[in-house]
Amino acid sequence: MLPAEALPAWARKYPAAWQLPFAAWISSFTKWLMDSASFGLFTVRDLTRAISWLLDQPLSLARAVFATGFVRGQGSDAVTVFPAIPWFSMVIAATAAGYAVGGRRLALGMAAGLLYLAVFGQWTSAMVTLASVLVSSVLGSIGGLLIGLACVRWRWLERAAAPFLDIAQTMPVFAYLLPMLILFGFGPVSAMVATVIYALPPMVRVTILAIRAVPEEIEALGRMTGCTRRQITWKMLVPTALPALMVGVNQVIMLSLNVVIIASMIGAGGLGWDVLTALRSLNIGKGLEAGIAITVLAILLDRFAQALALRAGAVEAEDAARRRKAFVSSALAIAVAFWLLTALFPAIAPYPEAWKLSTAPYWGQFVSWINVTFFSTLEAIRTAVLLNILVPVKRFMLALPWPWVVFLVTAIGFRLGGWRLALTVGLMAAFPALVGLWPATMITVYLCGVAVVIAALIGVSIGIVAAGRPRLWRTVEIVIDTLQTLPTFVYLIPIVMLFRVGDFTALIAIVLYAVAPAIRYTAHGVSRIAPELIEAGVMTGCTRRQILTRIRLPLATPEILLGINQTILLALSMLVITALVGTRDLGQETYSALAKADVGRGVVAGIAVAFIGMIADRLVSAAAAGMKARRGPPQ
Repeated sequence: MLPAEALPAWARKYPAAWQLPFAAWISSFTKWLMDSASFGLFTVRDLTRAISWLLDQPLSLARAVFATGFVRGQGSDAVTVFPAIPWFSMVIAATAAGYAVGGRRLALGMAAGLLYLAVFGQWTSAMVTLASVLVSSVLGSIGGLLIGLACVRWRWLERAAAPFLDIAQTMPVFAYLLPMLILFGFGPVSAMVATVIYALPPMVRVTILAIRAVPEEIEALGRMTGCTRRQITWKMLVPTALPALMVGVNQVIMLSLNVVIIASMIGAGGLGWDVLTALRSLNIGKGLEAGIAITVLAILLDRFAQALALRAGAVEAEDAARRRKAFVSSALAIAVAFWLLTALFPAIAPYPEAWKLSTAPYWGQFVSWINVTFFSTLEAIRTAVLLNILVPVKRFMLALPWPWVVFLVTAIGFRLGGWRLALTVGLMAAFPALVGLWPATMITVYLCGVAVVIAALIGVSIGIVAAGRPRLWRTVEIVIDTLQTLPTFVYLIPIVMLFRVGDFTALIAIVLYAVAPAIRYTAHGVSRIAPELIEAGVMTGCTRRQILTRIRLPLATPEILLGINQTILLALSMLVITALVGTRDLGQETYSALAKADVGRGVVAGIAVAFIGMIADRLVSAAAAGMKARRGPPQ
């Protein structure tokens, strides 16, 4: 590459005169939309506030049932008309529901998880979060199902919706919190809408795949029997695809829980607010307990949704179904009776303070002990990584001429997928320069790239080791499930206390959060190689290492690449969170825009982050598809 001095000034730094003021345009449009746009009898503001009021009804109902009770009046004049469901009634009802869909094991798990929330003083916040997640999940699932069915019916709609789904999945939630705030006002409704937008795309994609996977004979039978299109859809296709559709519902629930902390910034409250306040005060104990409570809630909802998916395609004996129904009905009747009892005797509703436990002080003391005892070692590690890896890579990325980067991305796209892919990724690569965000984009790419390389090295190695060892894999799976369900903000609290703010802290948090897909996809790819190929290698005298390097890994490379693709997307989503610990990348741009109420700046920075993820996704997917095509169908 030519030295920087030999390049023209416009190649070293994108000229300000060439920049397009997308941010100003978006901000101006938003201001016009809310202040002046109208539909004759009512304005856009009237419309969005009406939608906000409409969406607030199910959310307020859910909050009243689970957390606040039914209240008349406001402020000091508020009077509780009927209490929220007490903890013991909730435990009984959830245990019965768990038994109904998953048997004794799920019932015990539901009871243990909810009791944990009560014992550790997280009940009220957990119920606020549960109410928001349930309403968001229902809206996201129904909306995703309807959009997915429409895309199945009209192929042009699927092609038109694909870019919006990609952007919704890859754009940081910070970027569209502010537009939601302006459109729907400060409060839980705005947070819920942002959550639905973030969680809806997987349901759309799962619906498209599930409906198209239904055998054609079923639809043909419906036409032969005279069913209308609506009857075929709702009475034949959807019921047949229900087990697969429940996987999409599960994804909606998990993604909804994933943004509860971010949503708390605009009034969602609940456990997310507890974690956020703990991060701001560096209270590791409080933050960890609230974070674990979110994890427990996520595990309970995940297991329940999985059980529903399995039960959707199961057939149960009539006698067993009758006994199960009788047991569940009795348990629910008892739960309702206890709930009514708390209306007469409110003092019995709260979980007794004397029974509560807390590990918060011990976690804080433990981290403080590590900090004091191993300060020199930790500081040496931090300094070594900064000086030998992070700083050199950062300087290298910032020194790259923007035309060279755009050309390289375009050339790779052409090599992997032809002119269409080359044009797509080339335009997306040029976007940060066009809007004046090139330095922040290069910092994002540098930090995300280093984190992905480290996560891939760790994840692929662990996946290879665990693939052929079932006991080890069960342990690894528990660890990575916990890493994926633990709220992103929770990673930051102990790391900040140990290493202070900066790029190194962000790097550790990103690696921890993004390593799971690399492990999972590698283990899946390595373990699914046909036994006949392994036997052929053994018969030809290959050693264990040769079987791994010449048979397993080459054949598993497409799956490993897909895992790395998911690692990149998770790293980008976590990178935005790490803006809170001092990074100066696109994540900081979106967070600063939220703090300054600058809609255009936040949206443009979010689109730039989304384009980085989409470039990686397109290139890695094209590479994996090419490898699969060259490998041919499995024998």
